[in-house]
Amino acid sequence: MSERTLVVAAAIVERERVLAARRTSPAEAAGRWELPGGKVEPGESPEVALVREIGEELGCLIEVLDWLPGEAPVGEAHVLRAATARITAGEARPRERDGHDAVRWLSVEELHEVDWLEPDLPFVEAIRDWLTSEEPVEIHRAVFFEEDDARAVAEQLGSDGWWAGVRRERYQGEDDDEDHPWAVETDAPAFVLEVLVDEHDGWFDLPEDGPDASVAPEPLDLPTSPRRIKRPPA
Repeated sequence: MSERTLVVAAAIVERERVLAARRTSPAEAAGRWELPGGKVEPGESPEVALVREIGEELGCLIEVLDWLPGEAPVGEAHVLRAATARITAGEARPRERDGHDAVRWLSVEELHEVDWLEPDLPFVEAIRDWLTSEEPVEIHRAVFFEEDDARAVAEQLGSDGWWAGVRRERYQGEDDDEDHPWAVETDAPAFVLEVLVDEHDGWFDLPEDGPDASVAPEPLDLPTSPRRIKRPPA
C-alpha cells in the first residue's frame, strides 16, 4: 500500500473556545462538523499548508501554535494531523464553495454538542485538555463607529502579536437593519489598546464584573458622543 497523503486541520482557539466548521460536501459529510483544513501539497510543510488552507476556506490568517498528539486515518489514502492555531488577521467566515456553510465557536462544555466527523473525534479530548490548561486571559473591548477603524485597530494588534477579534456591536433601541458600531476584543493590555482607541476615536467598554465579562451581557446604551476609558480613583 502506498504512503498515505497528509491532511492537516486547525483547532483555531480563542478565549477557551475552539472553532468548528460545518461541511456541505461530499454528500456523506454534509451537515457534520470538522476542524477546517486540507491536504499538504508536495513541497509544503504542514504549517505552511495549514495556513494556506485556512486562508482559502475561511478567509483569515492564522498562526500555528502546537501540534496535537496523534493522527487519524481519513479513508484509505489519507492521514489527519491537527494543530492548535489562532487568528492573527481577518475573521473566520465560511465559504460554501470551499465546502463549509457555517462556523461555530465551542466552549469546553459544548465540544460534544456538534456531530463531529470521525477523523476529528480523536482530537476532541486533546482540544479539551489544551483549552482547560490555558490560564484565563483578561479581555479588553473597544467600540468604534466605523468598521475601517475597528479593523485597522485589530490588524495593528495582530501585527504586534496580540489576539484581536472584530464583532458587530449592538445598541439598545436600535433595530437589526440599522447601522451599528463595531467592537474590538483583544488580550492586549489596556494601555496598548488605549493608544489605538485615541487614534481612531473609539471608546472602552469596561467589564463590570472582572475579566470574564468579555462580551457585554446587554446591549450598550446609545451614546451621545465618543467616550474615553474611565479609570478608578487612585
